[in-house]
Amino acid sequence: MVKRRKAHSALLIVFSASVLAFWVSIAAAQEPAPAEPARAAEPAQPAEPPTKPSPPEAAPPAAATTPKVDATARDNTGTLMPSELATTPPGTRPAIDPTSDQQKLMNQGQERPFGEGWLGGRSSEIYSEDWWGHTRPTIEMHGYFRTRGELFHNFALGRHDDPTLSSAVLWAQPLDQSYTQLSGLQRQVLLCGSDGNGTCNNKSQATANLRLRLNPEIHISDNLRILTQIDLLDNLVLGSTPNAYAMKPGSSKNGYVSAGYNAYAPLGFFSTTQGSPTAGVNSYQNAINVQRVWAEYLTPIGQLRFGRMPDHWGLGMVANSGDCIDCDYQSNIDRIMFVSGIKSLDLYFGGAWDFISSGPTSASAYDVYGGQPYNTSNLNNVNQWAAFVAKRTNPDLQRMKLARNEVVLNAGLYTTYRSQYIDVQAGQTPITFDSAANNNGMEARRAWAITPDVWIQFLWNKLRVEAELATIWGSLGYSPAGTDISDPIKLRQWGLATQTEYRAVEDKLRVQFGFGWASGDPNAEGLAPSSNGLQPSLSPNGSMTTFRFNPAYMVDYIFFRKILTRVEGAYYFRPSVEYDFLRNPNGQKFGGSAAVIWSRASEFMQTPGNKRDLGVELDAQIYYQSKDGSLNDNPDKMGGFYAALQYGVFFPLGGLDYLPGVQGTLTGTSPTLPSYNLSTAQTVRLILGVLF
Repeated sequence: MVKRRKAHSALLIVFSASVLAFWVSIAAAQEPAPAEPARAAEPAQPAEPPTKPSPPEAAPPAAATTPKVDATARDNTGTLMPSELATTPPGTRPAIDPTSDQQKLMNQGQERPFGEGWLGGRSSEIYSEDWWGHTRPTIEMHGYFRTRGELFHNFALGRHDDPTLSSAVLWAQPLDQSYTQLSGLQRQVLLCGSDGNGTCNNKSQATANLRLRLNPEIHISDNLRILTQIDLLDNLVLGSTPNAYAMKPGSSKNGYVSAGYNAYAPLGFFSTTQGSPTAGVNSYQNAINVQRVWAEYLTPIGQLRFGRMPDHWGLGMVANSGDCIDCDYQSNIDRIMFVSGIKSLDLYFGGAWDFISSGPTSASAYDVYGGQPYNTSNLNNVNQWAAFVAKRTNPDLQRMKLARNEVVLNAGLYTTYRSQYIDVQAGQTPITFDSAANNNGMEARRAWAITPDVWIQFLWNKLRVEAELATIWGSLGYSPAGTDISDPIKLRQWGLATQTEYRAVEDKLRVQFGFGWASGDPNAEGLAPSSNGLQPSLSPNGSMTTFRFNPAYMVDYIFFRKILTRVEGAYYFRPSVEYDFLRNPNGQKFGGSAAVIWSRASEFMQTPGNKRDLGVELDAQIYYQSKDGSLNDNPDKMGGFYAALQYGVFFPLGGLDYLPGVQGTLTGTSPTLPSYNLSTAQTVRLILGVLF
């Protein structure tokens, strides 16, 4: 009986406690909620792999995009977990509240005093310090990796030029090639044959190179970002840094000298590994080159850009960013720029202050330990100011107009003005004042130039007609050739580039025609300048009228791209056709193209043979692009694996031949002299790349 009463008493106590807990919970529910509600536990689940955060433009201003990850914390599946959950035992992991940061910001707004002009009237108006405290910077990585193999055959075109006369040499003969110069001097390499005393004859040069280009973008917010471009092993020639070769600094007279023999690789034949390119040791440059770093800040009235950035306009005839996978050159500029516009009119305009050349600075070898180099002479500066205005139709609106067979017209004007008062004497770089040097190692320059560049684009249905016209107009008051400021050299240069393209068969077929013209100079010797100064001129006090395209504007494989390195003092006609045999919406495609390039000199007096016709080149390629690229959703960009096999042959014409009478005279002086007839050049190129 006593035991039964004790049991009833225990049940009564439990029941009373339950009723009391029930009323306490009801009372608590009627009170105001705390600032941050507690998170309820959820059943344990395997952590999902981290996903790429949304772009800053798509994220709310203060909302969290991705939980912070602690690299040392992993769940039982090996997947990274958020650091705030790393210490929570499996099975009791709290749920992640995506509105947590927004709730905190609202609470901060409620806790701050109002009425003094500091805060807005709503909690959604956040202080700047609150905004920066809750941003989630993201990094986007783009770029490419490429490996190229190239064969250059007979790029000297069968000419027998004297290599000591750089102005007359179009392409230097290979070092292992035996030939006879125009003067009759024989340059023999007697190291071939079974006995090692035979004549070496080799007109071909084979090479391969690689580059990894990274374009990291640091997105701090939807209106602020930092962009960079970093090249790793930039155009490194494969096999050029073996452990059998090393240099070291020598005297000021000798520069760099051999570091001696490597006992384990005394000859190149015994090389066992390749070293990282290091300037002054085994290369002219280091393994990592930072090409660009600049910032972009979007304000309510326009965008501010500052830093070292790409410079590109129109077709890229003058300023070309050189961002293609097969590009070797690019235009980088140190600039402070502001861009604005009227979006409803698709009208954009802006201006820039450019730092072209600052002359000597106070930099020294001890700056590696700290300090700030500075410009030591403002009058040496090459100052440049730029302004542009352009009408560029919104891409979405442009596609709609073209689909309705309406005409779309885009155009713009980009103008730069540069000047320089005095300059460092040619071949000198004064760092500090030297009383013994004439004028402290400087000379008058009194140079100025204005470069207006007009670009226009006509679009209708599947037709595109695009053109760029530019001129360089100015003067050079004094040059190393001896011209003084009383009779300045005039700069009068003109350039024109056009592209016409028609697309058919669901854009798989592209028929194109290109034309380009660069003004020549009848008073200059050769199409290309010499390697030791300004282009030689027959009239010291005349004008400099040879216009040169940007080398990143490529039209062929051999003549303009390799032999001359760019279009200069010439004009060309380029019909071409390109067809995608296989093309999928995901970006995968396989196709081929062919082009014919006929080149002529703008001034026949500028050519070696004093004739206008320079040559005819035939180029062809087949290409393949995979579907696994991150940029394949953009039809104007490439992504994933890319490969191309290219072949070109160049037939030189009279403009690249010898002057009349020279060939017959040389042939008649000795029966042992070889033939001096021009011969064709050929190239084979293989490009392998990964774009992302």
